Amino acid sequence: MADLRTTYMGLELAHPIIAGASPLTADMRSIKRLEEAGASAIVIRSLFEEQIQLERIQLDEDLTEYNGLSPEIVTAFPRLKHAGPEEHLMWVRKAKESVGIPVIASLNAVSHDTWVEYASLLQQTGADAVELNFYATPSDASLASGALEDEQIAILHDIRQTVSIPISAKLSPFYTNPLHIISRMDAEGVNGFVLFNRFFQPDIDVAQEQPAYPLNLSHGGEYGMSLRFTGLLAGAISGDICASTGIFSGEDVAKLILAGAACVQVVSALLRNRVSHLQTMVAGLQAWMDAKGYAALGDFRAKLSRERSSDPWAYTRAQYVRTLMKPDPLNRGGRGRRI
Repeated sequence: MADLRTTYMGLELAHPIIAGASPLTADMRSIKRLEEAGASAIVIRSLFEEQIQLERIQLDEDLTEYNGLSPEIVTAFPRLKHAGPEEHLMWVRKAKESVGIPVIASLNAVSHDTWVEYASLLQQTGADAVELNFYATPSDASLASGALEDEQIAILHDIRQTVSIPISAKLSPFYTNPLHIISRMDAEGVNGFVLFNRFFQPDIDVAQEQPAYPLNLSHGGEYGMSLRFTGLLAGAISGDICASTGIFSGEDVAKLILAGAACVQVVSALLRNRVSHLQTMVAGLQAWMDAKGYAALGDFRAKLSRERSSDPWAYTRAQYVRTLMKPDPLNRGGRGRRI
């Protein structure tokens, strides 16, 4: 039987399938179910800057009741300014103490100081690593992309100087050049890269004429962007690659490892198919490896990366052109309908 063990950011994993941040990792009962189903690690649902700021605003409003009173009344409870986030921190600590698999904390902040402060506080919970979720929708047309990237690099630099546990960056594919920004982050000492973040997409309810906010789960096979950049980056950076989005089967996992991933994160596959689907995915990967005669993941990891592939253009524009230049790009064999 093949050995599925792998490492991610120095963390020892029983197999390469991690339960990503989601509602499933925000509840202790479902976290225990994930561990029982065989998750190799879990990423706790993110702590968001909005939670931190809302609690601070609420505290400011509450403290106005004490205006004109002795300063000691207000300063008697200095830790209350982080009451909401403190609850999240205590919960991460409880999760770490309750399971025997690696626990990765997750942070989605906005301001520089909040990123650094709360990355440090999450480290103090005992989490094995911190995932920095750089999800942000640009809303200022005057802000150049280079300035946004420079700010993220500055944030990572200061976090790396403050935090000693492994850190990963969960990224969007919508940088001008993802390879360049990832290389810069890699140089700052980021230990892992999650490729890629699935963006929240708003909708409009035309009946009610108001915004709608559906839960946008991925579907099987939507891993193409992750596969492309995993293949391009494997061997070119020091940090580990964790692929994400649209990974639903053991064979999907095998594809991303062939491209060069150390592991994968799954969320939609579990929300659509229940937590027990983890076992199906692990069994599928095991069966594929056994059928191929692979004894360990290292036997085929990055075998089809750009660095090692016999076709150096496999992940680039040349392959796109080659596909469209085929006599029958849809591969219908003459049996499909005319278009």
